[in-house]
Amino acid sequence: MPPLKLIWSLLFFLCFNTFLYAQKKPALTKNEDRVEALLAKMTLEEKVGQLNQYTGERLATGPVTVNSTKYADIKEGKVGSMLNVRGAKDTRDVQKIAMQSRLKIPLLFSLDVIHGYRVTFPIPLAEASSWDLKAIEQSARVAATEAAASGIHWTFAPMVDISRDPRWGRVMEGAGEDTYLGSLIARARVRGFQGKGLGNLDAVMACAKHFAAYGAAIAGRDYNTVDMSDRLLWEVYLPPFKAAADEGVATFMNSFNDLNGIPATGNRYLQRDILKGKWNYPGFVVSDWGSIREMIPHGFAKDNKEAALLAITAGSDMDMESHSYIENLVQLVKEQKVPLNLVDDAVRRILLKKFELGLFEDPYRFSNEAREKKILNSDENRKAALEVAEKSIVLLKNQNQLLPLSKDLKTIAVIGPLAKSNNDMKGFWSVTWDNDKLVSLYEGLQNKVGKNTQLLYAEGCGISDTSKAGFAAAIEAAKKADIVVMAVGETFDMSGEGKSRTSIGIPGIQEDLIKAVKATGKPVVVLIMAGRPLIFNWTADHADAILYTWWLGSEAGNAMSSVLYGDYNPAGKLPISFPRSVGQIPIYYSAKNTGRPSLNEHDIAYRSTYIDMPNSPRYAFGYGLSYTSFSLSDLVLNKSKIGDGENLTVSCTLKNTGNYAGEEVVQLYIQDIFASVTRPVKELKDFQKVMLKPGESKTLSFIVDKEKLSFYNQQMKWGTEPGAFKIMIGDSSDHIILKGDFELVY
Repeated sequence: MPPLKLIWSLLFFLCFNTFLYAQKKPALTKNEDRVEALLAKMTLEEKVGQLNQYTGERLATGPVTVNSTKYADIKEGKVGSMLNVRGAKDTRDVQKIAMQSRLKIPLLFSLDVIHGYRVTFPIPLAEASSWDLKAIEQSARVAATEAAASGIHWTFAPMVDISRDPRWGRVMEGAGEDTYLGSLIARARVRGFQGKGLGNLDAVMACAKHFAAYGAAIAGRDYNTVDMSDRLLWEVYLPPFKAAADEGVATFMNSFNDLNGIPATGNRYLQRDILKGKWNYPGFVVSDWGSIREMIPHGFAKDNKEAALLAITAGSDMDMESHSYIENLVQLVKEQKVPLNLVDDAVRRILLKKFELGLFEDPYRFSNEAREKKILNSDENRKAALEVAEKSIVLLKNQNQLLPLSKDLKTIAVIGPLAKSNNDMKGFWSVTWDNDKLVSLYEGLQNKVGKNTQLLYAEGCGISDTSKAGFAAAIEAAKKADIVVMAVGETFDMSGEGKSRTSIGIPGIQEDLIKAVKATGKPVVVLIMAGRPLIFNWTADHADAILYTWWLGSEAGNAMSSVLYGDYNPAGKLPISFPRSVGQIPIYYSAKNTGRPSLNEHDIAYRSTYIDMPNSPRYAFGYGLSYTSFSLSDLVLNKSKIGDGENLTVSCTLKNTGNYAGEEVVQLYIQDIFASVTRPVKELKDFQKVMLKPGESKTLSFIVDKEKLSFYNQQMKWGTEPGAFKIMIGDSSDHIILKGDFELVY
């Protein structure tokens, strides 16, 4: 008797074929006509070749499979895409090999352009802290312009995985914990990468990844299994992918994890039923690196041939570095285990993108060395990187208004293992360059301070040191200074893919160094550089000022010094909760009440609490300070009751009550008080980032529509239910200033 999985596969084939022939086909576009004409000329081997992606040698971003026939395969039309080949010259040279194939089908060149190409921008989690969608879009726009000028057609970004576990190293690559904010950022990044549309020479194909629920890996351990309800999947983890699809993202990438026992790469529910079925997605799906073959150690496929069968059946169109399709798919079709229609469907999706990019008119149109030289690392691009870096910094503490620094300071001690680091400023998932220009904090301060200010430097310790031998020099420098600026945190490779951690405190003895320097009695400003939320309770309690600077990219030092001196007033807000302890993880603001909710931090008797620590995070989602102060007042709801389909207008007044011009992010949250299923205590539904001069006021208006009140009911149908709702407006998820109530009636 054949295995159950094969029986289901055969049943799926019958349903899929019936579906294809039953649909009334709309008129084909010009490019679709060209695809059909080309498809008719292709042999089965050439079709399977289009589904095959190999890596170049020098930039591998995963476990490389030895492949001595790579370039011969390209020449024979057995390769559809190459990743990790970059530069106008190299992409042109490899494309020339593809042009020797029988049908001269051009290659797609792809690269992980995650937060910048030649000019490095802040890591995505840092950019999310800006809550500035235009800035985030501009970051992707610059990255696309530079990458496209170097022969790149396709980036594996944005990562739109929601994550509520900072132990997971790839949290640095996403937009944090919130579905609403993450969906808006997904759209912004797709717009930035794809510009005015594929075919323009400054646009690259974006890729929404990792489909799906990769950010919920158990225990925050990368590649680990994911087990969740359909409700959680649809309410929290799928919406950013749907937003990317609605924005026209060219491709999707599936994820390494299994979801409820089925690896995402071989998951028909995700790829066929949802993505290509319910969402009618027209682009193509690429596997993650080796994820088709990795279904074998998952225990889902017995060998690479069965892995290829399961993946193509599930809807994975292109095989990244598994060699599963190129080695097995032709035989599977000949054995009638895979219908040709499945292969043709995948090939159509890939060829269509090549036509849309204009590669059949000119395979080398993106490989222009003169354009590459002109565009890469331009002053304009570096200026954009500086502006985004400034917006990404979050002010966590500013006791006694220590910041901004006075320009009259005579001596500043710059202390810490990251004070003079250039390389760590690039962050994980950056593109490596031999002559990279990365500005350290120390260099940034040198560029900023006047001739009358002296900088003293001491490393103090290394990132992961256990020896305190360097403390004495650091203490001596602090004693001589008017103020101390400390740079601590992670190295760039402590967060990222495969960089999960069980302990997320500041590494090594760096916090001991902060204690020793603070003991001198000098005011201490701590800058924390990292790719994830870290735990630093002592520093949070005792440092005079704290800036969370993440990894800010090429202009990191200049951005940090700009904020330190107040040339830019920090306005960043956290896109993810910072825990007090690893024991609180996963922690997020949009939790649900229990039957025994805690009423306050001290209410712990037989409540849903810890007995040794508050439930609340150290720093909440949406938190971030400014050098100025703001007030919120005059909440007005234009109606107390609205009908189904009617909109509610909510307005309030924001005033800058401080002494500096600055930006505030006003956040609107909603609570559905009673429903047929339990609802979160609050959900972000809108926000506005507003610049005001000292003393200036502005009336803000928010529209609450049906979409913002909808949820999945007991039958998992999307819609609203009548009942009472609460409106909450504040400057963070845990600091609600204005509250109002309304009712939905019908």
